[in-house]
Amino acid sequence: MNILTAELLSKRFTENYLFENITFGIHEGDRIGLIGVNGTGKSTLLKCLVGLEGLDNGKVTTRRDLVIKYLPQNPSFDEESTVLENVLRGKNEKLSVLKSYEEILNALNHDHDDEKLQKAYQKIMEKMEQLNVWSIESEVKGILKKLGVPDIHATMNTLSGGQKRRVSIAEALIHESDLLILDEPTNHIDNEIIEWLEEMLKKRKGALLMITHDRYFLDRVTDKIFEIEDGNLYVYNGNYSTYLELKAQQQIDESGKQRKLKALYNTELEWIKRGCRARSTKQKYRVNRFDNLKASVKSDRQTEMSIDVATTRLGRKIIELQKVSKSYDEPLIKDFEYTLLRNDRIGIIGENGAGKSTFLKLISGELEPDSGIIDKGITTKVGYYKQENLIFNEDIKVIDYIKDTAEFIHTGSGEMLSASQMLETFLFDSTKQYNLISKLSGGERRRLYLLKILMESPNILLLDEPTNDLDIKTLSILEDYIDVFSGAVIVVSHDRYFLDKISEKLFVFTGQGNIEVHPGNYTSYTENKHRFIQEEVVVEKVVKEEKTLVKKKLTYSEKIEHDTIDEVIEALELEIMSLEDDMNACGSDFTKLQKLMNEKELKEVMLQEKYNRWTYLNEKAED
Repeated sequence: MNILTAELLSKRFTENYLFENITFGIHEGDRIGLIGVNGTGKSTLLKCLVGLEGLDNGKVTTRRDLVIKYLPQNPSFDEESTVLENVLRGKNEKLSVLKSYEEILNALNHDHDDEKLQKAYQKIMEKMEQLNVWSIESEVKGILKKLGVPDIHATMNTLSGGQKRRVSIAEALIHESDLLILDEPTNHIDNEIIEWLEEMLKKRKGALLMITHDRYFLDRVTDKIFEIEDGNLYVYNGNYSTYLELKAQQQIDESGKQRKLKALYNTELEWIKRGCRARSTKQKYRVNRFDNLKASVKSDRQTEMSIDVATTRLGRKIIELQKVSKSYDEPLIKDFEYTLLRNDRIGIIGENGAGKSTFLKLISGELEPDSGIIDKGITTKVGYYKQENLIFNEDIKVIDYIKDTAEFIHTGSGEMLSASQMLETFLFDSTKQYNLISKLSGGERRRLYLLKILMESPNILLLDEPTNDLDIKTLSILEDYIDVFSGAVIVVSHDRYFLDKISEKLFVFTGQGNIEVHPGNYTSYTENKHRFIQEEVVVEKVVKEEKTLVKKKLTYSEKIEHDTIDEVIEALELEIMSLEDDMNACGSDFTKLQKLMNEKELKEVMLQEKYNRWTYLNEKAED
């Protein structure tokens, strides 16, 4: 069943259309990935669907009772409010009750003698029972804990950018919706959380529409791909792998069609060159047909987008790290040693805040180590793609920004290319080259910045989270460039597909300044890690069995304990049941309730200890 229908949607940006007359539908249960080059209007389309931006033409029709939840790339927060308040904001009655419950409970923890608060607590408890909100409370806290935000009462202004992003993901997941719309949900979150989010979205009921450059994520979560290209929207049924197969076949079919068009175009061109002008109806038809053919035939440069920039000569010594350490509030890098090799392809992974970006800043020379030496060869020329704080003069044209680096560059094959040609191969057509930088999208600016770095002809490439803002097509071009790049490459990334494509070695930041070096790409690392965990479990089991075999018989005191422990356990169980009855009967007396709860928790700890002791004594008695 169709839950949303978009008919003939058009949206113009400056003088050009982002998309024009596109029509599509979203059905119940659809899991759609929206892809396309940055600047083609993906985020704008999502905003149009939820009514945050107007359309130039067309209309969006939704099912009458449709509930849509939208997660933008840069969500806004009330910085003075708590994590819980931001997560539970909205009109959902159950979530509103849960929010009130947590607020009252938090207040009582600070002032448990306040009678007004005690009455409010009793009232909200009744509401919680009536609406059966307890399962939601468990889900909310579970999701936030899994996302690495355990303190639900922390104010938003105390969180890092990555933590705020995770709070916004929690909000999107917790609110029930028929259509969940996500704009780049995997940006700025760790691999472990991305894998967890995959599972959450696969289990979730309802339709999903999302923009993401994470190709593994697309492949595992989606069953339909929407692609925006040249102002049109194309629909491919299947996940990302299926899309690639269908796209490849389409390009094969298109290339055959293009060959025929080019042959016809060349014939018509010769006719035009001979000077035949539109004196008759037939001649007018041929001139018009020539113009149409000219528009239809794509250049080879358009269909073969790649970068092949010559690198600066690299000497014998590249970069050597000798017992390098760096700390802030806690150690990030401790006594790390490594000699960078000419053709190294290193991926860096680890939790946010573990020191990955700091490591690149040390290598680039932007930071100095607290101790140790970073020794660079005299021919080493670093190209450093930074994650943050990009500075652009927004009032200059795209082509002038690139010309400031080089008017012409040499390719690896010795060919000379102009700045304009390089921009074209990097997906900036002749029109966009003369746009002001202020007119570019965030992703287009990132692409432009990357091109500028590559045109400086570095022989060491440092990339800090390049996959956060670059589209899939640009990432594919970058992967091809790295494949033929003659220097060393070090990449910080959470994009598992990208790491698998480019890395041959991993630096794993495990915390407290420790860095583990693993051969292979991301998949081989995770497979080895899982195998190691399984082996540890087997070894632990064998050790436990061996210990069981050498157990001694019960001592005299243990035999007495073994004979009486059943009665002790039974007595503790009865005491806990009695305490539960007292708790139910204490009404609004919060002080008494709190005392009983504390006593019950203590008895439960004692009971668990006796359970463990019972198991031990019985296993030993059987020997």
